[in-house]
Order: sequence, then structure tokens, then C-alpha cells
Amino acid sequence: MMNIKAFTLVSAVDQELLMGDKERISIECVECCGKNLYIGTNDCFIYHFLLEEKALPAGTAAFTATKQLHKHLGFKKPVNELRAASALNRLLVLCDNSITLVNMLNLEPVPSGARIKGAVTFALNENPVSGDPFCVEVCIISVKRRTIQVFLVYEDRVQIVKEVSTPEQPLAVAVDGHFLCLALTTQYIILNYSTGLFQDLFPYCSEEKLPIVKRIGRQEFLLAGPGGLGMFATVAGISQRAPVHWSENVIGAAICFPYVIALDDEFITVHSMLDQQQKQSLPFKEGHILQDFEGRVIVATSKGVYILVPLPLEKQIQDLLASQRVEEALVLAKGARRNIPKEKFQVMYRRILQQAGFIQFAQLQFLEAKELFRSGQLDVRELISLYPFLLPTSSSFTRSHPPLHEYADLNQLTQGDQEKMAKCKRFLMSYLNEVRSTEVANGYKEDIDTALLKLYAEADHDSLLDLLVTENFCLLTDSAAWLEKHRKYFALGLLYHYNNQDAAAVQLWVNIVNGDIQDCTRSDLYEYIVDFLTYCLDRELVWTYADWVLQRSEEIGVQVFTKRPLDEQQKNNFNPDDVINCLKKYPKALVTYLEHLVIDRSLQKEEYHTHLAVLYLEEVLRQRTPASNKDTEATETQTKLRRLLQKSDLYRVHFLIERIQGASLPMERAILHGKLGEHEKALHILVHELGDFSAAEDYCLWGSEGQDALCRQRLFHMLLAMYLHADPSAHELTMPAVDLLNRHAREFDATQVLQLLPGTWSVQLLCPFLMGAVRDSIHTRRTTQVALGLARSENLIYTYDKMKLKGSVIRLSDKKLCQLCQNPFGEPAFVRYPNGGLVHTHCAASRHTTPNSPSPGTRT
Repeated sequence: MMNIKAFTLVSAVDQELLMGDKERISIECVECCGKNLYIGTNDCFIYHFLLEEKALPAGTAAFTATKQLHKHLGFKKPVNELRAASALNRLLVLCDNSITLVNMLNLEPVPSGARIKGAVTFALNENPVSGDPFCVEVCIISVKRRTIQVFLVYEDRVQIVKEVSTPEQPLAVAVDGHFLCLALTTQYIILNYSTGLFQDLFPYCSEEKLPIVKRIGRQEFLLAGPGGLGMFATVAGISQRAPVHWSENVIGAAICFPYVIALDDEFITVHSMLDQQQKQSLPFKEGHILQDFEGRVIVATSKGVYILVPLPLEKQIQDLLASQRVEEALVLAKGARRNIPKEKFQVMYRRILQQAGFIQFAQLQFLEAKELFRSGQLDVRELISLYPFLLPTSSSFTRSHPPLHEYADLNQLTQGDQEKMAKCKRFLMSYLNEVRSTEVANGYKEDIDTALLKLYAEADHDSLLDLLVTENFCLLTDSAAWLEKHRKYFALGLLYHYNNQDAAAVQLWVNIVNGDIQDCTRSDLYEYIVDFLTYCLDRELVWTYADWVLQRSEEIGVQVFTKRPLDEQQKNNFNPDDVINCLKKYPKALVTYLEHLVIDRSLQKEEYHTHLAVLYLEEVLRQRTPASNKDTEATETQTKLRRLLQKSDLYRVHFLIERIQGASLPMERAILHGKLGEHEKALHILVHELGDFSAAEDYCLWGSEGQDALCRQRLFHMLLAMYLHADPSAHELTMPAVDLLNRHAREFDATQVLQLLPGTWSVQLLCPFLMGAVRDSIHTRRTTQVALGLARSENLIYTYDKMKLKGSVIRLSDKKLCQLCQNPFGEPAFVRYPNGGLVHTHCAASRHTTPNSPSPGTRT
């Protein structure tokens, strides 16, 4: 149990003011209505006082009671109970088992003498069912055994409404609507006086303790239960709140939300209805009355009246927060919602959540702190300001006043503990990263992102680069100085780039690669620079650093020209001639760039194709050694040269033939002769100089690529003839000839081939060729037969159509007009279209030579 100061006890009416020197007078009951305080005494007097309340700076109050008048009721019995009915300007007074109506101001009984007789005790229905604003509903425990009566009380009369019997003798009653909560001799019950149905709640012994029945809200009651428990019960007979544990000897109870106040022989105790914990205990002896009146709690002894003044809830909450009792403070703050206007509550509650968040933060309870900050919609700069130098120098932020916490900065909060400080910084990194893209950041994204950048840089965190390559609001001046201080030069370059200062960014990165400054963030920084320049739209910047990237690596550096985005290449932002001129000092890069132009981009420009072929040729010649011969395996460059010579039709063939004369490059010569159409020369080189029969066959294929079948057949026949008409001593050409025929049977005219073949060759030797030739011949014959059949069928259809047309009668007169020229027919010759239209023969002929002339039909 942890105490808080929820109430202060203030004297309202002391003994001297009430009774002077009359020692034997004692207070029996009290009633308070607004500023009017009524006291009933044991000598049958009613005293009327006017209460004036004066607020004190400490949040409490002082009361001054001014006696207005007092009135004797004319009996010799004590005044047992007082209840005010302000709507009627009446005071209901229970004395000598009779309820009398008196005027609230002059305490005179009503002239009609209306009263309720035979009452032991009574209660007003604060949730009336009659709906009549000019009466109050009163429920009494009658002197008749086991009887409850319900009355309507008007200004000058009373009317009985209902009389209900109870299972046992009732001792105490509270009423809400049609429901009565009754303390019987051995148990508490809920009784619906309209239907007569009742429900047992729980047992108790009236001989051992005084029953307490207290209405605390709509359809809910507070009861003194067994075991020193204050039990809550609804009209449905259930409990929606946990019980409070008060004294076994409690004699009175009152409600001042969110507290339950109990009175026993020695103390006034205060329990929270929100968490059922005891919050305060006030010594108070000889008390016997405890009641609440519209939020004002009055406690009395037999000689004096006191008021329990609640401290403002906000002060109570602040006291709890000052004691770092966060959970209690939040529970109390939530419970205060019903007593405070909505807008004021929201402002207060947000601030309380923020304060609680800082308390949890100081205790390194980061998850709880984060949730409180979020719920309280904390201006995140309040948190950032705890960390020295994180807010930008240009920030206009000032901390909340009054302050949300007591800490000057993080050093004071952690007392210099570096481990705690590191944990706090990690938390802020996480929190800022989460809130930077939410509504919390609206209005001060620059402060958040700049602080986050500083934290990342200081902690050498990987997320620093992620922050800088995505959308961010880091302030350039502050961020640049911080990154330079922590030697984060690569990140500084990214910051420059994000702020459209690409020249500064590239120069910084170049300095890192050159070793002028140290930053090991990226081991591939050179490649990164090349990639950056590749996609850079600033032509001047690319040209500025082109030489630098090429000097470090021609193969990688040339990518700034070869890997540029396709749309930029199509715009020719970089003239290829300018690039070639720049690359003359870098032969490897020049070759790569020309390959890009010729092969990748397929630019149809003779200079580029010839230039690339010459560079290939020069490299091939440079690589050749005096010991090289025609059988040497082709190098990679030589393969590229041959492919270019074969595929391209744009280079200067005669120029290249001159360059390779005497260079022992027969394959290349053969390709060039082929490009000139000198196929016989090309094949002669391949067959007789190189002896490469496979290459000769390939030549026939690629040499006729894109040509008709006759061209390909002519090349294959030329190669066969070269094999067959060779020197008789060249027996080694016989097998190539046989292989040629067997592998490419479809490319030959079998009739011509059979006339050329020597008679000494066996059929078995040429079996694959002959089988293929016969198969092709049969296929051609059958295909022709099918085509002929289709043609005959179509002709038959046309013949049938023609016969149908001839069978119909056509009438021609001088009044009939040609549908094309609109002139009459002068002779019987005419042309008839399928749609029945008639035209002159010369008009029909001219229509076929003039496509745009009007047409009466689609077919004649």
C-alpha cells in the first residue's frame, strides 16, 4: 500500500458555533444542498448554515459557516434523518417515525401538514420513474414488519404508490428506478418493487455489524460485505468491479469518484475504485456520520462537522508521477475522464502520458516509454533535446513549460554512465526511425532526420547509408559538418548528391579512392563512382572525370559510356565521335566502346565498323609471332574479327584486303573475298590453302544467308565441283566431296550431281545422299500433286459460278446506264459484276488500272 494525499480534512462547523455552551447537544444527521448545510440534533432542532468556500493556493479549501436560523420541531425525539428536495424547496425530516415536509429557507412545516407516518428510515430515488419534475420519489422502511412503501412527495402533499413485502425485516435501503437494494436481517437482496421479484446477493449477519447500502451510480450499489469487504453490485445482481478491502468495523461509506471513502472508529480510509487499492488514511475518532452530497463529502462527530476536500485530480496525478508511480497515475488519469470536459481531459491526459513516458525512459524501460510517447502524441523534439547537439542549430524548438521532466540532458539522466547512454541512443535511433514516416513527424521532419543522421554517424550504423539514399529531410549544413567530424566521407558524398551537389560528391569520393582522405565504407568505391557517372545526367561532370576513371581501369572506366541508360543513348547526349576521340589514348576502352556501338547498339555507320575491324586486325597481328603458322588456333580477338567480317556489310572490304595482304590470314581473306562476291576465290583459299573442309561448308551456309535457295545451291555446287575437278593426284578431296553430299543432300540438284560423279563411286558410298535426294523428289512430287488438286478444285468452283451467271437472263436497253460512268450502252458488249451491276467493257478495263475508281462489285 502506497499513500497519496487525495483529501484534506477541513472543519466546517465547530462545537461552539453549533451549540455554544450546551454540552449535552449532539449531532444526529446532516444534509447539504449547494451552499446550504442542515444539521439535525438529538434535542429535535434543525440548524441551517450557509457555507462559503475559499480556495487555497495548495489546492485545498477553507470553509466559513454562517448560521442562518434554527428550528425546534416540537417533539422530544432526536432528528434522525434529513434529505433536501431542492426542486420542491422542501426539506424532508425524519423524527419520531414521521417524515415532515419543511421549507428549506425558513424551516417552517408546510401549511397542509403533509407528512409520511410510520417510517423507520427512508431514501430518495435519484433515478425516478414517475417523470414528473414537481415531485420526488421516496422509499421508506415501514414500522410495519417486513414492509417497504414507495411515496410520491409534492410541495404540500404526499401520495403512496406501492407497498411491498420483503422476505425478512429490512434494515437499510437504497433505491434506483424500480430497483431497491435492501439489507435484510441475514442477507442483501435486489428487489424490483414494480414486479415484486427479488434476487439474493450475499449473506451477512446484522447482529455482528451495521449494514451499509449506498447507491453509487446508475443501477449500481456499494454494500458492506463479510470479511471487511466493500462489495459492488448492480441491479442485475452481479458485480462489475473488484471489492475494496476496508475495516471490519466500518460504520459509514461515501463516494467521491474515483474514490470510495469509509469511516470506522478511528480512521477515514480512502480506496480507489479503479484499482481497489487503499490510497490514504486519515485519523478521525468519534466519527459517526459519513455522507456525500453532489461530490462534497461530509464527515461528522457528535459535536462538529467536517468536509473532506479532494485535491485536484491533476495535482494527485502529478504527485504520483513525482513519486514515479506511473501505473497508478495513469489509472487515476483514465478514471478522471468522467469528471473533466472532453477537450480539457484530452490535453491533460496527453501531457500525463508524456510525463509518464519520460519517467519510464529514465528507468530505461524503453518499450513502455515508446508506447506512452506514441499514445501521448509527444513532440519528438522533446526527446531529441535531451541529447546534446542532435537538434539542428537552426531549430526554433523550446521545451514544454512547465517541463515534462526534470533532466537537463542525457548526461544528467544517466549520470555519465556510458553503457546507459549507449542504450538511450539506440532507443532514440529506433524510435526516430519508426516515427519519421508517420504523422508524428509532420512539421519538423528536418529536425528528426538530422538527429537520426547524427546518431547513425556517431554509432557507425549501417542504416546511415539507407537514410541518405532514400527520401530524407536532413539539413545540409548541420549534417555535413557532423559527417565530416566523424569521417563519414562516403556518406557525406551521398548527402551532397541528395542535395543536387553531384560535383562535390564525386570529388569527395575521388579523394577517398586516391587516398587523400580515409573512409573504408566501400571497398568498391571506384566501381561505385563509375556506376554513378554512368547514370549521371550532368555531361560536364562525366567529361570532367572520364580521364580519371579510364586511367585507373580502361575496362571498367569505359562503362561510363557503354552502360548509359537506353533512353539517354537514343538522345545521343554523348556524341560517339567525341567519345571515340577521347578514347584514342585508351586502346582497350576504345575497342570496347566500338563493340558497344557496332554490336550492342547496331549503329549502321561504316566508320565504326571499319575502325573496329582495323583495331581487331592490328591486335591479331600484334599477337602473332614469327613462329605462327596457318594451323595455329584462333585467338579470342581473331574470332571476334572473323565474326565481324562475316556479320557486317558496312566496313570497307578493299581497304581491309590491302591491310591483310601478306599477313598469313587466309581465313580472313576468304571471308573478305566472299563479301566481294568472289566465292570461287574464297572457297579455293579454304580448300586448297587451309584445307579446312568444314569451314568451306560453313562458308556456303553463311555466304548464302539471306539469299534465295538457288544462291545456296550454286555455292554448294561450286564447292563440289572444286572437290571433283581437283588435280587427279589429290585423292584427299574424294572423302570431303562424299561427306559434303551426304551431309547436305537437300542443297543439291540430284540430277546435275549424278552427271558430275565419277562412275567408279559405289552406290553404298553415296547411300545417305541418294536416300535424301529420292525422299526430297518424292516430297516435291507429292506437294505438287496436292497443289494441282487444289487448283483444279478452285477452277471447278469458278466454272460453276460462271455457268450459273450464264443461265440468268440479262436485259440490256439504251435506257440502261453504266454503273461506273453513268452513260447508256451503245453496243451489246458489257461486263456484269456478281452483284448484278453492268458496266462498259472499257470502263471495267480502266477500273483495273485505276484502283481508286468506284467499284460495283468485287469480282467479274
